[in-house]
Amino acid sequence: MYHIIIQQAAETATAPKPSHLRKWAKTALARKTDAGEITIRIVTIDEMTALNKKFRYKDGPTNVLSFPFEMPDVPIETPILGDIVICADVVNREASEQDKTPDAHWAHMVVHGIFHLLGYDHQTDQDANIMESLEAEILQKLGFANPYQSEN
Repeated sequence: MYHIIIQQAAETATAPKPSHLRKWAKTALARKTDAGEITIRIVTIDEMTALNKKFRYKDGPTNVLSFPFEMPDVPIETPILGDIVICADVVNREASEQDKTPDAHWAHMVVHGIFHLLGYDHQTDQDANIMESLEAEILQKLGFANPYQSEN
């Protein structure tokens, strides 16, 4: 069972319907686990900039950040996996710049964030190849193109 909490902290920002965010998250989670709790928080540029500075020591906003939860060694029915923070304005701008539909780029950000919560990263070329192929597989299942392939 999945419990996906959506927090809309960027009230004026354009974001997909919560039902879409949940569907994309559940599809990615199902690749690795049959239960989990996550929070997806939609934020403003100011909030994302502050988070990026505090946790990644980088100036300016980014599109998505993942915060995996360290589970204590206690029995729990639904494991808490962590939080995904998405900056609506950055994701929408990137979708336009990259000639992608907003839903395709949002789905990618959700799936990308989920895989970080599941322990994947892209620090090395080998790790990036693994993570990117898993993301492409999930996005294809959802009806979206591979975000890592150019159409040239």
